[in-house]
Amino acid sequence: MQALTKMTWVEMKLKLREPVGTFFTLVFPLLLLFLFGGIYGNDPSPFLGGRGSVDNSVPGYIAMIIGTTGMIGLPIALSVYREQGILRRFRAAPITPALVLGSQVAVNLIISLVGIASLVIAGIFVYGLVLPEAPVGAFLAVVISGLSFLSIGFVLASLTPTSTAAQAVGMALFFPMMFLSGAALPQQVLPEKLVAFSQYLPLTHVVNLLQDLWYGDGWNGTALLVLLGMMVVATAVSIRTFRWE
Repeated sequence: MQALTKMTWVEMKLKLREPVGTFFTLVFPLLLLFLFGGIYGNDPSPFLGGRGSVDNSVPGYIAMIIGTTGMIGLPIALSVYREQGILRRFRAAPITPALVLGSQVAVNLIISLVGIASLVIAGIFVYGLVLPEAPVGAFLAVVISGLSFLSIGFVLASLTPTSTAAQAVGMALFFPMMFLSGAALPQQVLPEKLVAFSQYLPLTHVVNLLQDLWYGDGWNGTALLVLLGMMVVATAVSIRTFRWE
């Protein structure tokens, strides 16, 4: 446990020096919060089911943080380590693979939680954000969703040959999903066909899971099963395909 804590602390300091992942995890969601919150405020709207714009958007922004960490931050970091021979040296050192990969999971979950906490605190103090009806459930949903998307990140890191490719593939997959899933924009503004198509996107199920718990509608069984199934499949694929050099 001490080795994992020390490894995670080192990885955290390195993570904060990586500009792309740090920006989209810690800064970009706050920019969206202040941009759309400044435009629309947080007064209840019939168009949004009686919720304010900020109350409606924050669960989606949280999903965005989770997706960014899993599909952009983690694959880039591991691909850089592979390119620079760091993973090979880790494997040769008296450090277990579980320690290396466990520290990656821990640091990415922590950075996601820091980004989410910053977003929620800003929403409360600036716009009077309504906190989730089921806070414990919402926290568990964040952890489950984070682990699910980190498993996708391991697959991307396993299949992409370079860090540049990992960044390009991660962004190409993530950004269309971000806008179609309800993470960046309310699905109420999308055409019905795009909303129907978005049900095939993993990030949509993160948004649905978080929104239902946030609004007091309980656990969304479909979203939960999809994310757990995705975690199992992606973990199995990454175990078979992950390369240390």
